[in-house]
Amino acid sequence: MASIRLNALDAPEIQSIHEASLKILRDTGVLIHHEAVLQLLGEHGATVDRHRQIARLPESLVEQSAARAGKRCILHGRNPERVARFGWGDLNLLSSPGQFGWVDSASQRRPVTLQDARDAIRLGDALPNITIAGSMAQPQEISEQYREVLLTAELVKNSTKPTRTWIYNGRTARYVLEIYRAVAGGDAALRQRPMGEAFLEPISPLQMPGDGLDVVIEFVRAGQPVSIGPMAMTSGSSPGTLAGTLAQENAEILAGVVITQLLQPGAPIIYGGIPHILDPRTSICSFGSPEQALMAVAMVQLGRHYGFPVYINVGLTDAKTLDAQAGVEKGATLALGALAGGELFGHAGICGTDHGASLEWLAADDEIMAYVKRLTRGFAVTPETLATDVVGAVGPAGNYLAEEHTVAHFRKELWAPGTVWTRQAWPTWEETGRESMGD
Repeated sequence: MASIRLNALDAPEIQSIHEASLKILRDTGVLIHHEAVLQLLGEHGATVDRHRQIARLPESLVEQSAARAGKRCILHGRNPERVARFGWGDLNLLSSPGQFGWVDSASQRRPVTLQDARDAIRLGDALPNITIAGSMAQPQEISEQYREVLLTAELVKNSTKPTRTWIYNGRTARYVLEIYRAVAGGDAALRQRPMGEAFLEPISPLQMPGDGLDVVIEFVRAGQPVSIGPMAMTSGSSPGTLAGTLAQENAEILAGVVITQLLQPGAPIIYGGIPHILDPRTSICSFGSPEQALMAVAMVQLGRHYGFPVYINVGLTDAKTLDAQAGVEKGATLALGALAGGELFGHAGICGTDHGASLEWLAADDEIMAYVKRLTRGFAVTPETLATDVVGAVGPAGNYLAEEHTVAHFRKELWAPGTVWTRQAWPTWEETGRESMGD
């Protein structure tokens, strides 16, 4: 069976973007909001302007770091059988680590509560295509001084899967890691079976946040992997061309790879290619644009060029209701990203452009991922599946319903949708309430 692989770039274009990223890092450099990391870079060959806090990275350091980094990792849940594997080509769907708004069943937006987070974590744990359960909510009733610590506790209590919430600084990261150690069975057990990854989000253009680097330091010291995902926006925080955005985004990721490898050589990296566009009419980020899909495919190719498993922002939408726009944007971007070879997709359960989280949207995203998984599986062409002997036995004007060949194959060959999909006849659909997927 041939594997389906979509490409947006050819080999010379990948090389051109790689070289452009090296030039950006060498000549323009990166603003490092962390004195210890800035010093570390200087000790390993970077040209450091301490007054401006800018480090310019030599090509050799960048390429050596990318080669040294770990290319595979597994995140473990409380249940040993619940894992998210990276580097094996699996399709992993992440529910949102947390939104500040909540969209209820009547499509009304309100502040989130701790109970919303608990409900969403349990639903994420139950849905079959959610691989990593996110907290979905950032409740304002919980102090931001320790919110991520409490949410991590809720995640490990209410989900047996790998988990994630936003972790904002090194102080809270230490307590989050203590929770994971308690669940794993101690420091050595957590190193052997990582349960969470640091998420480093460079601030475009070309900045490394101090708090984010503190989180990375704590996690790599604890033997946990690192995801690096800047959110450059074409024509806003990155150039007004897709190629320029890709070159800058790639440079920002590679800078994070260098820092991570200097802190902990061999630390596993998940390459987070998550650029967006700034919509020229609204001046806000777009989640569902066609350019989103194109850049996601290209970022998968760039990440795989270095050997990394790739995380992309696809399966998202700018729509505010579960309508045709939502279906087109979510389905198209997720399918293209998966067919390109992405391994982590998110964030499921988001309504609109980070306007809020929703249980209905989480369930819909789970169903869309099931559909996309069937696309990526393809189909086999063999003497058995060509079935010429069966065609000969049935002959003209016959049917295949009762054939043993049909019984043996149709469950593997044909995808059976969940209950939210509509495939029944029109009268049956009317009799059961004329429900849409959103209903």
